[in-house]
Amino acid sequence: MIAPEEFAERRGRLLEHAKAQGASGYVLFGPDYVHYFTGFWFLSNERPIVYVQSATGEDAIFVPEFELERTRAEASFERIETYPEYPGEEHPLRVFARLLRDLGIGGRVAADQDGYPGILGYRGPPLSEVTGMTVVAVGDAIEHMLARKSPAEIELIRESGRWCARAHRLLEEHTRVGVTEAAASLRAQQEATLAMLAEHGSRGLLGSGDGVKAGYRGQIGRRSAWAHAVAHDITFARGDVLVSETGAPVWGYQAELERALVIGPPTDRMRWLFDRMLASRQVAFAAIRPGATCADVDAAVLRYFADNDLLPYWRQHTGHGTGLRNHEAPFLDVGDSTPLEPGMVFTIEPGLYDPDVGGFRHSDTVAVTDEGYELLTDYPDDLESLTLPV
Repeated sequence: MIAPEEFAERRGRLLEHAKAQGASGYVLFGPDYVHYFTGFWFLSNERPIVYVQSATGEDAIFVPEFELERTRAEASFERIETYPEYPGEEHPLRVFARLLRDLGIGGRVAADQDGYPGILGYRGPPLSEVTGMTVVAVGDAIEHMLARKSPAEIELIRESGRWCARAHRLLEEHTRVGVTEAAASLRAQQEATLAMLAEHGSRGLLGSGDGVKAGYRGQIGRRSAWAHAVAHDITFARGDVLVSETGAPVWGYQAELERALVIGPPTDRMRWLFDRMLASRQVAFAAIRPGATCADVDAAVLRYFADNDLLPYWRQHTGHGTGLRNHEAPFLDVGDSTPLEPGMVFTIEPGLYDPDVGGFRHSDTVAVTDEGYELLTDYPDDLESLTLPV
């Protein structure tokens, strides 16, 4: 897990950035951001939970009253402030405005957004309205910090990748002709999650149903030619092309591991598409190096597709950032000119999608290093290994 010193260092960097913008402190409304800077776990809903730190370094967490005891027991905040309930007789953001004044925050305040996000029916006034302050946006600065992982974060993502691989092996074991998508997925997820809990404890699972995920999300047979789909509890059949997905939260951090599979002997057309998908992955891997841009990586893959008359089978960019969220900026896309830097973590997942045959996509998670990249997921990628018995 992340050490308290690392959380403190993150907060220090953000505070210095806020002060450089002339702000008297900063406010974090986004649940992922609150966790990133404090390590505090909570279920986000219509009731705001907000973190604040003043320019002098004094901080507080603002939670609904019924979260008080749990926050005291499971977090280490020196100051915890509460409000009765949402929406309540007095809106929580108006209560929060008094907390800001008590912390000496006024004039200009930095924030990830101008108020709590409108999730699950939440409605409320902007922060600028209830405080009369000028709100300085710091969301871009926070995203910049999130994109560059520390060694501790990379180790958590690597551990997530290890559990993704275990879940994938179980998924393959339970995927057989005549079995349904839900049966294979639920068995693999349950077995992998229970094994992870037995070895490591909860590792920050938020809900009772959270844990390792493994399945196909409806990408079965010709439906696998849809780059994204939804589950339909399809029954597996001989000749199906499958595109899997796995994930495993380790203190909130996520790797991504996906594979294209075939049930029974693949046809020549399947082999042809599979081999060219593999080749496009190698093109992407070869393009990853500090100083290159996200656009450079995607452009290299698109050149390979164009040179080999594969663009009709192209559907999506090469990859995306991952970490605390399964999709993060920046994106390996020709429209993203962000330079690659050591510590950035991406999925590499160029795919080919033929509506008459199916989709062929592997996804692995890599960290950018000083020399190039490091693979954080380890799983067979050849067609022989990924051909399931009939």
